[in-house]
Amino acid sequence: MIGQTKRKISIRDSVYEKVKQEILTLKLEPMTKISEMEISKKFDVSRTPVREAFLKLSEDGLIEIIPQSGTLVSRIDMNLVEEGRFVREKLEKAIVSEACRSFDDDHLLKLETNLAMQEFSIQKDFTRMFELDEEFHRLLFQGCNKGRTWELIQHMNTQFIRLRMLRLHTEGLDWNVIVNQHIEIFKMITEKKAEDAEELMEAHLRLVDFEKGTIAEKYPHYFYNYVHSFQQS
Repeated sequence: MIGQTKRKISIRDSVYEKVKQEILTLKLEPMTKISEMEISKKFDVSRTPVREAFLKLSEDGLIEIIPQSGTLVSRIDMNLVEEGRFVREKLEKAIVSEACRSFDDDHLLKLETNLAMQEFSIQKDFTRMFELDEEFHRLLFQGCNKGRTWELIQHMNTQFIRLRMLRLHTEGLDWNVIVNQHIEIFKMITEKKAEDAEELMEAHLRLVDFEKGTIAEKYPHYFYNYVHSFQQS
């Protein structure tokens, strides 16, 4: 019985992660209708773990389960985007400051390797660039023994991640700016200049503030609070 329960949970979590990634990467776009039967057939599982996965996705704000109507991929909530960005900014400023004091040669090498891969991937694979971007920030937390804090941030940053992925589909994104900022942050860590590193991290995480209006103008049907957030700003 215990083994069957663990297997059931494992299938549910597997379905949850797969559908979540399709939503975060915009393979399932906002307002797309999905069904338990469709997902069950797609991943060759019974409907029970799919139903449970849907409940978790609903709790995350990634889908809307509408009685008598069906299930839709939710639109992006700009209020939650800003909340997620705010939390990341405050915590990552503290993390990069700690990195200036505590990073050893091994963790510096991991960051340097990540940056080399970023420079190699510019203009070649934007999806890979996004992954390397996330990895750069994750390495900062791990190097400060705050890996669980990073996981917590990721859990509440789903809406922020969706906006950043949508940003990849918008013309005009200059990855050189992002990579150069990463390089400067790395330089401040190696030189142990905590205040400068904090300022750079704040500016880095606020880049999206300058672009979110343009993104929402291009994809207004993808967003909640579109009129309130942008027409009054």
